[in-house]
Amino acid sequence: MKQIRIGSGAGYGGDRIEPAIDLIERGNLDYIIFECLAERTISLAQKAKQKNPELGYNELFEYRFDKILDALKDHKVKVITNMGAANPESAAVRCLEMAKEKGFEKLKIAYVKGDDIGDRLGDYLDYPVLETGGSLSEIQGEILSANGYIGIQGIVDALRNGADIIITGRVADPSLALGPLVYEFGWSMEDYDKLGKGTWIGHLLECAGQVTGGYFADPGYKDVPELWNLGFPMIEVDETGNGIITKLPGTGGMVTSETVKEQTLYEIQDPENYFTPDVIADFSKVKIEEAGKDRVRISGASGKAPTGNYKTSVGYHDCYIGEGQISYGGGNAVAKAQLAKEILEKRFEKIGLVYDEIRFDFIGMNSLYGDSISKQLNSGNIAEVRLRVVARVKTIAEAELVGNEVEALYTNGPSGGGGATKNIKDIVSIASIFIPVEDFTISVGYLEADNKNKQESQPSPIYG
Repeated sequence: MKQIRIGSGAGYGGDRIEPAIDLIERGNLDYIIFECLAERTISLAQKAKQKNPELGYNELFEYRFDKILDALKDHKVKVITNMGAANPESAAVRCLEMAKEKGFEKLKIAYVKGDDIGDRLGDYLDYPVLETGGSLSEIQGEILSANGYIGIQGIVDALRNGADIIITGRVADPSLALGPLVYEFGWSMEDYDKLGKGTWIGHLLECAGQVTGGYFADPGYKDVPELWNLGFPMIEVDETGNGIITKLPGTGGMVTSETVKEQTLYEIQDPENYFTPDVIADFSKVKIEEAGKDRVRISGASGKAPTGNYKTSVGYHDCYIGEGQISYGGGNAVAKAQLAKEILEKRFEKIGLVYDEIRFDFIGMNSLYGDSISKQLNSGNIAEVRLRVVARVKTIAEAELVGNEVEALYTNGPSGGGGATKNIKDIVSIASIFIPVEDFTISVGYLEADNKNKQESQPSPIYG
């Protein structure tokens, strides 16, 4: 029975690169995926593209591909990634430039476009927003981006046309792995059971080191060896859609039924109905069985027809957050921090600071759970405490006032304050709407190391 091996090279935009290169070099992989895109990330990428039309892809793209391309010289592994973010075409162009600089004579790079629907967002202003229930037109703030979670269509087409590297924008996370499975095994897009299985595989891989014990680790309760050397996962998949999840020998972490179960449920509200653009996956009857050290057999996922809509993330400028922090130490640290809080409250009132929301935290005492729970957990004398204040405001000028007042505590009391910092964040928020699939036009472009021609086409329908 035919099998392929898919590895995970990243679980988020700033993930490590060394475990991915290790997988390329020692994993005997057919494919490696790099999942580097979150809802807010793509809005920030759109802002970067607005400032410079040649940017808008993942900020670590060049750093990663410098090492990926070196590894690909001796290991013919196909790479699929959403590091293209808001500008997959520019990312592909840069990838080609880097490949030529490294002496590649034959390398086909594909880029998938069509998720960006921002120029037509006016057609959807009356659509309901998932998070609020109101219409999109009610959103307050400058709209920065609108990107739909498209599926595997462009990826499969690129593989059919011999692409070695596929760079996408906002493709659904599991689709990065489902695409090569559909291509390699010829699955029909109406075989929802297999699509559900492939989606589970993509879901297990999409967060990289989480499934090999990273997010699982809880010292003294769930101990994981050598987290500093955490290995990333790979899955051996057969044409039925079942497989074995494992990691490289000599790497830290572990793959057990428990780590796989936790990742299966990660970010899943309803295991029976996991909505993706390609299928509604059903994880409610999965089987997870240990098959040896760091080897877990997975089977039993299924699925049903997708909704016919793409979830679309609309990024908008929401507000600014002004922040200030300062530390107090010694036997009277808590009292000093409490006095500093009182001073700041009075100062903000005196200078007329206008804010929508404000929060004071005593880091290490109540910043996670609030006073009601934290007071029950805290015991004994606390020798150091860090006061943090954050305020949600409309302008940069108001945000600056927050940090300035914290810094002024240095000389205006109480005594012994140190390590004051101030920071301003430009907050991008997300509103989600659902747009019909037929409103999106997917296209795939190709660049090759042995010529300077660029070609773009719309993918053919996917048949199995």
